[in-house]
Amino acid sequence: MSRLEPFADGVWICDGPRVRMMTIPFETRMTVVALESGSLWVHSPFQPTPGLQADVDALGTVGFIVAPNKIHSLGVGPWKERYPSAEVWVSPRFRERHPRAPVDHVMGTEAPAAWNGQIELLCFGGSRFFDEVVFYHGASRTLILTDLIQRHDPAGESPFWRFVKRKVGVLGPSGGTARDLRSTFRDLAAARASAEALLRWDFDRVVIAHGTCITEDARRTVEQAFDWALG
Repeated sequence: MSRLEPFADGVWICDGPRVRMMTIPFETRMTVVALESGSLWVHSPFQPTPGLQADVDALGTVGFIVAPNKIHSLGVGPWKERYPSAEVWVSPRFRERHPRAPVDHVMGTEAPAAWNGQIELLCFGGSRFFDEVVFYHGASRTLILTDLIQRHDPAGESPFWRFVKRKVGVLGPSGGTARDLRSTFRDLAAARASAEALLRWDFDRVVIAHGTCITEDARRTVEQAFDWALG
């Protein structure tokens, strides 16, 4: 696990442990954003370590712990235990999978007042299974995604997993939305509306939870990744 490092003005990222989902290995990444109030907004945290917590504590006070979809739950409980005054905000379907997790609020169509004007959100629609909430930090023009776009680093994969991830459509710079995940989007009109709304944000970089982040030609790269929804 790495230590917290700057990604943009007021935004930090940390690369976490390699985990497995249905036997498939994934790199992980969490994001921290400093709000104007001085509170920290922690997105998709994994299990904390003393070094990571020291890095976070040096920045400010954790005010919000965010679970952006029903799959990303690893660090929610431990971070809430470490920062009991922080509010846990989760995706609309998070409780279906984690009924015992500590939850304070469920995200809706608008950002909470404490984030409003700083971090915008969008519940990406159209899937009968998936419920990712995506975020935009306007001050740094940073889009924050979790599973919707993946760009796994080929150098970190064995030949077998390079082959699998290339076939699934999530390997390297040409990665995007995994083909199996795309298949859950039965309401393509809703997915298209979400993709178009996301692209109206004025971003020039993208945090990717699984794989290489996007720091150049971000808009074109995201458009290409969502070509299945945009038509």
